[in-house]
Amino acid sequence: MLTEFQNVNVFPITAGQIIANIAVSLLCGLCVAWLYRHTYRGPGYSIGFVNSIIFLTMITAVVILAIGSNLARAFGLVGAMSIIRFRTAVKETQDIVYIFFALAIGMAAGGGYHKLAIIGTGAVGVMIYLFSKSGAFSPRKEEYLLQFSYSPNGHGGPGYLPILQSYCRKHHVINTRSLGDDGEALELSYYVRLRAKQADAEFVRALRGTQGVRQVSLYFDDQEL
Repeated sequence: MLTEFQNVNVFPITAGQIIANIAVSLLCGLCVAWLYRHTYRGPGYSIGFVNSIIFLTMITAVVILAIGSNLARAFGLVGAMSIIRFRTAVKETQDIVYIFFALAIGMAAGGGYHKLAIIGTGAVGVMIYLFSKSGAFSPRKEEYLLQFSYSPNGHGGPGYLPILQSYCRKHHVINTRSLGDDGEALELSYYVRLRAKQADAEFVRALRGTQGVRQVSLYFDDQEL
């Protein structure tokens, strides 16, 4: 009796419905991929990840179509999927949001809820786009991480200190590391807050022109100047 219940298809699906569900998942997947392309801000943009969003949406729809209303298939697919191991590290937290976004839209499209898939893609997509472009919760660009190497010339104090005092409202050292076997050269790391927000490039040039200073890098939000 249980076997017969598991094999019953309460809502038999036609070829036209299969094509429609996959087509909707493809359309929504393309929209999600376009949204990711125009809102991504992190380093190392991956075209493979963008393509995977589209494929993930379609594959999820196919999985939902395969399960249908069959309880045995549902448990069987759960067992089959459990052997898959994802070893690729997710670089950006927002990438996880897009993965779940693609899964949810694929489930809705595969289940035949076309209006839910389309409206859900539009509603969530608009919110992601607005939050991304408005920068309402972005941190204020005030504090930078400054890194450079310095070799003392033995004449007076460090030549870079007057530059820091001239361009920075506030600066404090966070790390000092010796370079080379002789230990003379140093690698210095500072947190700095500039007096003028637009003077970052000028500050870097002035520091690079100081005697004994090399390899100057100024970082803010994973970006290097």
